[in-house]
Amino acid sequence: MTKPSLRPARPDFSSGPCAKRPGWTPEVLKDAAVGRSHRSKLGKKKIVEAVDRTRAILGIPADHRIAIVPASDTGAVEMALWSLLGARPVDMLTWESFGEGWVTDVVKQLKLKDTRTLKAPYGQIADLKAVDWAHDVVFTWNGTTSGVKVPNGDWIADDREGLAICDATSAVFAMDLPWAKLDVVTWSWQKVMGGEGAHGMLVLSPRAIQRLESYTPAWPMPKIFRLTSGGKFSEAIFKGDTINTPSLLCIEDAIDGLKWGEGVGSRA
Repeated sequence: MTKPSLRPARPDFSSGPCAKRPGWTPEVLKDAAVGRSHRSKLGKKKIVEAVDRTRAILGIPADHRIAIVPASDTGAVEMALWSLLGARPVDMLTWESFGEGWVTDVVKQLKLKDTRTLKAPYGQIADLKAVDWAHDVVFTWNGTTSGVKVPNGDWIADDREGLAICDATSAVFAMDLPWAKLDVVTWSWQKVMGGEGAHGMLVLSPRAIQRLESYTPAWPMPKIFRLTSGGKFSEAIFKGDTINTPSLLCIEDAIDGLKWGEGVGSRA
């Protein structure tokens, strides 16, 4: 292979690797709550600010809960799969490597028997008309490795009995999402907005919260995945009390990206 002779005009990249916002410099991190606990008043204020700005710029409904969770988009998806699946049959949609990974987790790790896999090769999409909305449905909105996305949300039934669980890490902030049709949405900061890695975002609809409080999975639940306590939804996780210790530098960078997005024009 020949070494490229042309360097990027804008060499600032996050760990995505996705480009940082235009004009980004490390100076934007000067107000980060470094040296402070994420449980401190200042640390928690920063976490809540990141969540609130996310809700506003994406137009996420007030009755949906938003949390910053561990382990990037992968961690957010795993939390949803381990916590919510098993109550109903599951339709797994896959047409690229990340969707294929979720199939592996559900079929080989959780070992759910009542599972259908609707698969399409790279460059194509699964048969959306074949989805049974009496089932829970797991899918990627935009395939990170293939670039193939669902056309819109029209194929998602308004009267669905199952949950619509959407890995949207390469779609959020780039594409409008029909929040009323999605029960679980996950993403990570390093995609689209050029944020830093290691943190995931998890959005739950009222229907997803109802599932958490009405269904207990048959398998042991690692602490890092637990969204309930004593059978009740852990509301505090969605009000700034993160499960583990987040990077307040990364949170400051996310806030900067959100402010930039507000400045150039949000979805609203």
